[in-house]
Amino acid sequence: MTLTHTLAVEGATIGYDDRVVVADLTLEIPAGKITTIVGANACGKSTLLRAMARLLRVRAGRVLLDGAAIDTLPSRDVATVLGLLPQTPISPEGIAVADLVGRGRYPHQGWFRRWTPQDDEAVEEALRATDILDLADRAVDELSGGQRQRVWIAMALAQQTDVLLLDEPTTFLDVAHQVEVLDLLTDLNRTRGTTIVMVLHDLNLAARYTDHLVALREGRLVAQGAPRDVVTPELVAEVFGMTAQVVPDPVSGTPLVVPVGRHHATPATATPATAAPARVPAGAGR
Repeated sequence: MTLTHTLAVEGATIGYDDRVVVADLTLEIPAGKITTIVGANACGKSTLLRAMARLLRVRAGRVLLDGAAIDTLPSRDVATVLGLLPQTPISPEGIAVADLVGRGRYPHQGWFRRWTPQDDEAVEEALRATDILDLADRAVDELSGGQRQRVWIAMALAQQTDVLLLDEPTTFLDVAHQVEVLDLLTDLNRTRGTTIVMVLHDLNLAARYTDHLVALREGRLVAQGAPRDVVTPELVAEVFGMTAQVVPDPVSGTPLVVPVGRHHATPATATPATAAPARVPAGAGR
């Protein structure tokens, strides 16, 4: 059960070369829940996710996995607990779909452990779950962008980790497949208790499929909490610089952001430029 695994960020400052992208950020990921990180482009969403996956070393502070600094843990130990779907994964030239998905099983194989029927079952289950079983023998580089994205998601699922990090898992997918992927991740969370942390651009899908929403602006935490407590016109204005109304989603009842735009703005729909900054809900950053 993922409730035995915890992931947290304490006072983390993260960046590239001389540029600081995330500054002094503290965040605790709720175990066994779906957390989504949102914000405008270049606000630090992917940078934060990369640091949580140990792909980036924090300059200050710590990333903690099960209470231990993640950069002090053996790589194989981390890989058996935490899986990652990066934003722009690269596959070996000519590799078949089933072979790439099978690479998700490597963390479960010790130095002398060979491929087992359990590995076959895990790969087949992942292929079925992402609806690409019929592509198993195809070369990955022959597929469409959407098909390739589902292959990468299948590889992450085959790893069968208790914590799964995904950077824009709906990239390249049409609307129908975006919903299918998010339904799949919800199933994974509900049936296995997998802790899921993902970055999404679509705030409405994030609000619909998320237990815990994290909003960033310029590398700093603006708000976190349940979507219904976090998503407000004031927050949308502060984080995205956009005037919007927030109404109940007629399907899920979660917040639905309706952009206004210059050509449809009226005094009744405009968000004042001097709107008070969104407040971080009680307990944020602890």
